[in-house]
Amino acid sequence: MSTVLVTGGSGFIGSHCILQLLEKGHEVRTTVRNLAREPEVREMLKAGGAAPGSRLSFFAADLMSDAGWAEAAAGCDYMLHVASPIPPGVPKDENELIVPARDGALRALRAARDAGVKRVVLTSSFAAIGYGHPVRKEPFDETDWTNLDGDDISPYTKSKAVAERAAWDFMAREGGALELAVVNPVGVLGPVLGPDYSASILIVKGLMDGAMPGCPKLGFGLVDVRDVADLHLRAMTDPAAKGERFLAISGDCVWMRDVALHLKQTLPPALAKKVPARQLPNWLVFLAALRMPEVKVLLPELGKEKHATGEKAKRLLGWDPIPWQDAATATAESLMKLDA
Repeated sequence: MSTVLVTGGSGFIGSHCILQLLEKGHEVRTTVRNLAREPEVREMLKAGGAAPGSRLSFFAADLMSDAGWAEAAAGCDYMLHVASPIPPGVPKDENELIVPARDGALRALRAARDAGVKRVVLTSSFAAIGYGHPVRKEPFDETDWTNLDGDDISPYTKSKAVAERAAWDFMAREGGALELAVVNPVGVLGPVLGPDYSASILIVKGLMDGAMPGCPKLGFGLVDVRDVADLHLRAMTDPAAKGERFLAISGDCVWMRDVALHLKQTLPPALAKKVPARQLPNWLVFLAALRMPEVKVLLPELGKEKHATGEKAKRLLGWDPIPWQDAATATAESLMKLDA
């Protein structure tokens, strides 16, 4: 079995990548910013059904520092670079996100190249593909790139697009024998193992808590985190993945109200009645944004239906994602368990 480095092992996608690598018998290393988080990450993995033991080791490495990267990568066959800054809110300066995302990706790639790693799988995002474009009916695919001059470019969107571009530019200029594959997930749902919730999970949690009076007209693609991890592992070793990017999406664009109605049908009655089923008119969301900066970031996306396809991953790598409804149910069940 191979030795694989997973950066950002405390995160939602990173922890599921570790689970699947351990399940397949690999030796796994992971980076965290602070080694004090090791017990917490091990607990998360136990919650996911793993007994990590000695086949999992931890290294301290930060996206903004050179320290620790060479040691973490030494002797590894593959690297999954999952770590990326995700803010709790909208940063005042976009560079708070862009610089760590870009420079962290380059640090990871340099460390991998210098250590003789065979291939890096970089976790990018649909944010690097489907933004800054006029509304269109044809689905986005891996040939599309976000237009950074568009009207719906948030700091997070820009950070993902800039970081992925920088990674491909690095490979063209100085990648040497290193190989790169990229995974571009849409909104990621599925079993939550710990308390660090991603934006997609917070949407489900907000619906379950009744924190929202209704559903803004927001459309997005969804995919289960277990399928995202599976796609990383396929892209890690399959010869067909070399030099390719892969959109990770289950089905097509889903409206927030579709997710709410699904939760109302599947949650226990006491929780189901908290979930709002009413569609909020756009003018009301605009009014709310005047008082709530976290709502303001949604405004450019209101009413937009962005179609995307995961056909390439299915065709080239045999990837077979579960329906988004199952991912939403798994999210809700895991949140109820964490709250119990």
